[in-house]
Amino acid sequence: MTSPVPYYDLVREMRDAYNHRLRLVDSARQRGIKPTARLFATTLPTVRKWLRRYQQLGPSGLLEQSRAPHHQPRKTSPQIEPRVLELRRQLPTLGARRLIREFDLPLSHRALERIWRSHGLMPKRRRKYQRKRDLAEVKATWRLFQQISADPKDLDDIPNYWPQMKARGLPAIQYTAREVRSGLLFWSFAQRRSAAASAVFAARLQRHLDRYGISLRDLVWQTDNGSEFIGGHDDQGHPAASPPPSATANRFASRLPLTPIRVTSRPCPASKRTSSLTWKPSPVAATSWPRSTPTSSTSTSPAPTPTRKT
Repeated sequence: MTSPVPYYDLVREMRDAYNHRLRLVDSARQRGIKPTARLFATTLPTVRKWLRRYQQLGPSGLLEQSRAPHHQPRKTSPQIEPRVLELRRQLPTLGARRLIREFDLPLSHRALERIWRSHGLMPKRRRKYQRKRDLAEVKATWRLFQQISADPKDLDDIPNYWPQMKARGLPAIQYTAREVRSGLLFWSFAQRRSAAASAVFAARLQRHLDRYGISLRDLVWQTDNGSEFIGGHDDQGHPAASPPPSATANRFASRLPLTPIRVTSRPCPASKRTSSLTWKPSPVAATSWPRSTPTSSTSTSPAPTPTRKT
């Protein structure tokens, strides 16, 4: 005959042990305490405990009760709690540590957060995917070509591309412009980072969009404020030219020499990288830009299918 499973092993595996305790109490009332202890593979005090609770409180006495201590000698005094709640309502942006430091509160930051949480004054922290989802909902309300995010990328850190770049003199910098609302990508390439190259790329892109009747009156360029956008010196120590003159297509294109280019575009899924600063070009004479900056403008993403036209 197999031995019965111990009482505590069964209770640990159960989500709710109410029915098992009820069977234990019924057996104790019919058979007695000692036979029930042997039947359920438990101790005599355990059987007496649940039988006593059932006799005093009825079926509700078999429910799981809180194991918190009945007395907390270091509990926050009732005089301090209303003040803490009032400070939280007046200064909701300050954290627990700063409130304790600023107002010299005689309690720890964990006790302060516990009081806020018990009164519903400490909202649950939102996860990263929830914040990104909220940002996507905000961007969904934007108009097309309201904001373009521009960002350069170094190509010399790609192992398969670096030997070919050195052997054939291929471009080392990729300029990427992404329309935030639709995810449309435009690409351009240059030999090094410079404000002149970024200005030519932005001007050609806006001229291309203006040619198709797209209004760029409220267009905003968003960048990371690197040297290739704000001037100064580039990564190799060369002086960089000034940023582009304007954020509108008409003024932008009118300051640069007209150069016949071919720009193609293809929509693609939204990128995961976004930059943090916003760049609106300042009016500077376009004659200071070098016209011989080696750049080539393409804007396909992903790479186009190789055909005769391409």
